[in-house]
Amino acid sequence: MRREEHNISGLPPFILTGLPGLETSQHWLFLLLGILYTISIVGNALILFIIKEEQSLHQPMYYFLSLLSGNDLGVSFSTLPTVLAVFCFHLREISFNSCMSQMFFIHLFSFMESGILLAMSFDRYVAICNPLRYSTVLTDARVVWMGMCVFLRSFCMIFPLPFLLKRLPFCKANVLSHAYCLHADLIRLPCGDTSINNIFGLSIVISTFGLDSALILLSYVLILRSVLAIASQEERLKTLNTCVSHLCAVLIFYVPKISVSMFARYGRHVPHYVHTLLSLIYLFVPPMLNPVIYSIKTKEIRRKLSKILLGTKF
Repeated sequence: MRREEHNISGLPPFILTGLPGLETSQHWLFLLLGILYTISIVGNALILFIIKEEQSLHQPMYYFLSLLSGNDLGVSFSTLPTVLAVFCFHLREISFNSCMSQMFFIHLFSFMESGILLAMSFDRYVAICNPLRYSTVLTDARVVWMGMCVFLRSFCMIFPLPFLLKRLPFCKANVLSHAYCLHADLIRLPCGDTSINNIFGLSIVISTFGLDSALILLSYVLILRSVLAIASQEERLKTLNTCVSHLCAVLIFYVPKISVSMFARYGRHVPHYVHTLLSLIYLFVPPMLNPVIYSIKTKEIRRKLSKILLGTKF
């Protein structure tokens, strides 16, 4: 029997999945994910609002934080439509073009988050190692330029992916492993040669996540060296405390990302639900925890947030 190659006659739809083995608990799972979505969307929106309204927060450090919060909103809204469809309405089919669009935005915001965290580490490096030059190095114009560079780099890296997938024939059962479209999931489905896709995918991961994480590590090595040169232990702790929020944001982004990559490559005998759970953690936890961490660790944001929640006048 001749195999049907969908790309010749038309682009194939894909079938999304929830958590295997938990089909009877999908509504409870959606309730949990709904709570995570609510915390993420409301928390990041509040961070953006507070930074906009509070004049004392109009500084480079908080401009970068607003970029991070805006990016986290993008991550949440990228996955929300299909997660809602799968877990609440049991609508599992997604068209090829819709899947490509979702994949593009999920990976775009993921790559941008890595770049924003790198920019924030540079901010901490300048603030601690060259405090007298901080205001001249990180001007408003330079912050905007860095933000544009992060966006353009991520866009240029991700833009070819949908077209590289679209050229391939799909002749297998197009069932995805998640409730949203990811490149690592989609690349398993074509029946044609995917070597170009694999090489390109690996190269952009190394040149973004790999390079960014190495530069963030280098910045903290230099920061630690500068901090250890401070005579007063109290001043050392005070200086390091300004980096705690950013370090937490880096860890909750990169640790799940590395775990997902390692399990995808070496965890073939691990139950499928483990891969799905790790992917959910990778996409849901950072947008949820980032506003919580910065609200707890940043006095100005914490004070403003308390006033908003208590309904007092400013």
